[in-house]
Amino acid sequence: MSDAHPHTRTFEALYEFPLDDFQLRACREIEDGRGVLVAAPTGSGKTVVGEFAIHLALETGRKAFYTTPIKALSNQKFHDLVRRYGAERVGLLTGDHVVNGEAPIVVMTTEVLRNMLYAGSSTLLGLGFVVMDEVHYLADRMRGAVWEEVIIHLPESVTLVSLSATVSNAEEFGEWLETVRGETTTIVEERRPVPLFQHVMLGRRLLDLFASSDVDASAGFVKEGAPVNAELMRVARDDWASQRLMRDRRSPRKGKPGSSKNPRSVGNGRRVWIPSRVDVVDRLEREGLLPAIVFIFSRAGCDAAVTQLVSANTRLTTPEERDEIYARVQEASRSLPEEDLQVLGYHEFLDGMTRGIAAHHAGLLPAFKLVVEELFQRGLVKVVFATETLALGINMPARTVVIEKLSKWNGETHADLTPGEYTQLTGRAGRRGLDVEGHAVVLWQPGMNPREVAGLASTRTYPLRSSFRPSYNMAVNLVHQFGRERSRELLEQSFAQFQADKAVVGLARQLHKAEEALTGYREAATCHLGDFMEYADLRRRISEVEKGAVRERRADRRSEAMDSLAKLRPGDIINVPTGKFRGFAVVIDPGLSGEEPRPQVVTLDRQARRLAPMDFPEPVESLARMRLPKTFNPRNPAQRRDLAAALRNKTHALDPATTRRTPARDSFGDSSVDRQVADLRAQLKSHPCHQCPEREDHARWAERWFKLTRDAETLKRRVENRTNTVARTFDRVCDVLSSLGYLEGEHVTDRGRHLRRIYTDMDLVAAEAMREGLFDDLTPSELAAVLSALVFEARRADDASSPKLPGQRVRDVLGELVRLWGHLDALERQHKLDFLREPDVGFVWAAWRWAEGDELDDVLMVTGLAAGDFVRWMKQLLDLAGQVADAAADAPLRKNARETVKLLKRGVVAYSVLAE
Repeated sequence: MSDAHPHTRTFEALYEFPLDDFQLRACREIEDGRGVLVAAPTGSGKTVVGEFAIHLALETGRKAFYTTPIKALSNQKFHDLVRRYGAERVGLLTGDHVVNGEAPIVVMTTEVLRNMLYAGSSTLLGLGFVVMDEVHYLADRMRGAVWEEVIIHLPESVTLVSLSATVSNAEEFGEWLETVRGETTTIVEERRPVPLFQHVMLGRRLLDLFASSDVDASAGFVKEGAPVNAELMRVARDDWASQRLMRDRRSPRKGKPGSSKNPRSVGNGRRVWIPSRVDVVDRLEREGLLPAIVFIFSRAGCDAAVTQLVSANTRLTTPEERDEIYARVQEASRSLPEEDLQVLGYHEFLDGMTRGIAAHHAGLLPAFKLVVEELFQRGLVKVVFATETLALGINMPARTVVIEKLSKWNGETHADLTPGEYTQLTGRAGRRGLDVEGHAVVLWQPGMNPREVAGLASTRTYPLRSSFRPSYNMAVNLVHQFGRERSRELLEQSFAQFQADKAVVGLARQLHKAEEALTGYREAATCHLGDFMEYADLRRRISEVEKGAVRERRADRRSEAMDSLAKLRPGDIINVPTGKFRGFAVVIDPGLSGEEPRPQVVTLDRQARRLAPMDFPEPVESLARMRLPKTFNPRNPAQRRDLAAALRNKTHALDPATTRRTPARDSFGDSSVDRQVADLRAQLKSHPCHQCPEREDHARWAERWFKLTRDAETLKRRVENRTNTVARTFDRVCDVLSSLGYLEGEHVTDRGRHLRRIYTDMDLVAAEAMREGLFDDLTPSELAAVLSALVFEARRADDASSPKLPGQRVRDVLGELVRLWGHLDALERQHKLDFLREPDVGFVWAAWRWAEGDELDDVLMVTGLAAGDFVRWMKQLLDLAGQVADAAADAPLRKNARETVKLLKRGVVAYSVLAE
């Protein structure tokens, strides 16, 4: 094998440790000219395979691109490759940062490669290999389509090396890659290189999650269904009994939950503590389980954890380590403006870091995040409190991973972690080459079920689902390059359509079985006297006509009932015909404000209730009237009692049975329906099959035939809905663009050309705004303010309530922008699309004031944003302003947009762009 793969042999010699079997196999497949998909756990060394593709490219005189989903990972990989191959042979392209772009090895974000493909960049010449790291990102709802675009549009001569987390449908994904890219070998590695032990922390006790008697669990490898530690199960039962006892006694708990000073008594008298963050770190340090990442699904929680440890005077570093950390943080922050350091919480950050403690989340300044990542990897920072964003691609392994809670806020509700999310988080535990074993720790919470935790820990795979859909920008780029029909064919090659088509295969199989059964049913219903299916159809039509008439009559009765409710007035006495509150009642509020009347009444038994339409299957009428007190309050028991007594006096002579309307019979009378039914019955009796002695037996088979026919029609519709779904969406997108004059047949019009350069999810709104000249008369600062409405999205709906806005010109343009979005939104609905969101003005003031030169402190104070969030939105705003400049061509807007970029790229924003 070594003789057949000389490049693999020389590459292997570069490493001090022997390569694993899956790595060697992947390298040999690449050397043989085949693409590979490598699906393996976090920390297993997938990137070695990508590095071999780079090695092979250099050895054979070709270029290699290494793509990553995020800029931070691109920068990290860039520095790794520079150390190995030298700065002259490695480049970096991240949209706003270009270093040696024509080098033989170029690291870039996937979006940059997508844009290069659409632009036909000359940098693609000589490209031999593309490594797509973290390719499972194509499931990302917001950005996943980019991965599929690149995979579909890369030249056939390029070998694709795809690196993915462990997914349960890797073979399906590999099958699709082979369909669109040619020969591709799927290599799945399921075992971790470093065994992972699972624990639950109970106060200061660290208990194994799985039973020690299980051979695999004791070796750090867990199979689904592995037995759970019996002691944990006992604690869970005791905890459940304790909670039940407390509920029965209705005794309020004292003290604050989550404090180690507040033990909870459980059923058998033992004590269970919910561990505090200080306790957790203290125990991990004593057990030699640091460095650790503690996942807390809250930015505020991460920051609070650092504060708690600092307040407890926790120190995890030696004096030498503190000096080294201090020097590195000082160096990393030296370009930050002195006046901004206080605003950014620099001194608190430095205090925590020198103790070996840090937070890591999207609200943290990028410069701070980078130094946290670097010092954690070097083993100087011992504990990082992080949100789940850290698990998404950044190479930051630990000896131990702690998960504080098994649920998180997903933007809409508190949802339990999925097995895939749990695997992604705990996969960081166990550093290859440094740790003999890794550890995952879940903190005990009241009501925890150890079996559910074990289920998360033993289910280590999750399916990869495409999130691909054609955007407006994608459509104009594709049509420009390939024409509309060819573009449609290309999109049918997407993984989204591939998965839909595979589902169609199963549906088609069901449909085929149904059609075979239909033939058998028809044969079983055959009658020697005549066409029994014709006879059965007459019976079915009679039944349908009668049922239809009954439904129509009931609908009429319901309509009459609603009309009668609408006529009620306060003081009317009615007889509620059915339901829980049937009987006499007096109306105190007709309830006419909604779509359907919902009268509020007081009943004879002193109840005040709002009745629903279902309580009135038939019309109701006022039987009498009575005077209501002017200040009647239905919540006042005494007033309800007096009113119910007066109602009883008013109705004592009335008989409920005589005051209720007689329900109308579901019959048809002398109508066209009766005549139609009579005619069908006459045809039925005259049919030859009516005299068949086996008529009812035949009828049963015929009824099965009709029922299965209906089911088969449903299956056909489901097949049609799944077939060509992506292409149909593309057609709708093109129809919208054609109606706006962006496309004309197979071509992109002059009007549509600037849309090709705008990649934001609000691409069409931005393009239309440019076409209407909304940006033309704005100053650079005002342009920044207006463009921010197209990139910013408040984390919660109430975050952007009553925002502060600049002068009248900006307000007017924003109003026009919202009007424009409303027009496009209506156009989308007309074409059954839903891509564009309403512009969000929550960042307008911050963008304007920053462009006007305000201090960071003043801007953050007004907006309430964290420094990291402010920088993140500013970067996206910079991207859009640059896209607008490119799309404006030679128009004056080009110069204005570039001036906007200059105004925004200052201070902490400029430093953060350079740092990345």
